Amino acid sequence: MDKLSVIVTGVTGMVGEGVLHECLQSHEVERVLVINRRPCGVKHPKLTEIVHASFHDLERIEDQLTGYNACFFCLGVSSVGMSEAAYRQVTYDLTMHVASTLVRLNPEMVFTYVTGMHTDSTEKGKSMWARVKGKTENDLMKLPFKAAYMFRPGYIHPTPGFKNVHKYYKYMTWLYPALRRLFPKYALTLRELGQAMIHVAKELPGQRILEVPDIVRLAGLQR
Repeated sequence: MDKLSVIVTGVTGMVGEGVLHECLQSHEVERVLVINRRPCGVKHPKLTEIVHASFHDLERIEDQLTGYNACFFCLGVSSVGMSEAAYRQVTYDLTMHVASTLVRLNPEMVFTYVTGMHTDSTEKGKSMWARVKGKTENDLMKLPFKAAYMFRPGYIHPTPGFKNVHKYYKYMTWLYPALRRLFPKYALTLRELGQAMIHVAKELPGQRILEVPDIVRLAGLQR
């Protein structure tokens, strides 16, 4: 594949901010478009930003979404305190609407989606968020993208200095070296997540659902 032209969502959150940073630093990425509900505050020669109120209605900006060969979808919310119907609307419905629009406009696009460890591919388990994420994964992989990859991180160690790191991380980051050593299947860095996304968009490996060890391995190949 030629140089990547990437759409990144969720860059006003921790994961999206980190993935955007890796894209802007990578010589494999030629240009980046971010779509946000509010300005992200990042300026870079590679970067274009669209501030758009609703991801459920993309018709007015469709002409700005063409000509891209990768999407790193990092937009998501916690299910805590939400009903299944509400969580499904902002997780499944929103994601599928964006993905369906992008694949129509860019049929050669590679789509990567950040889900989570223990996502339920059967869609039948007891965990509400895992069922919804599982259905989202399954239906994304049915869309006619060039390829679609489901990223299932566990604990994500933040990149120092970023502004969108969750507040509770300051109480946990000191545990990361031990967590990585004792439970390597559960922990990775935000840098590794971004590097692995770039790698799969370029190299198109056959494995479509990527757990923590897979993500770490692919990040190592990108360096």
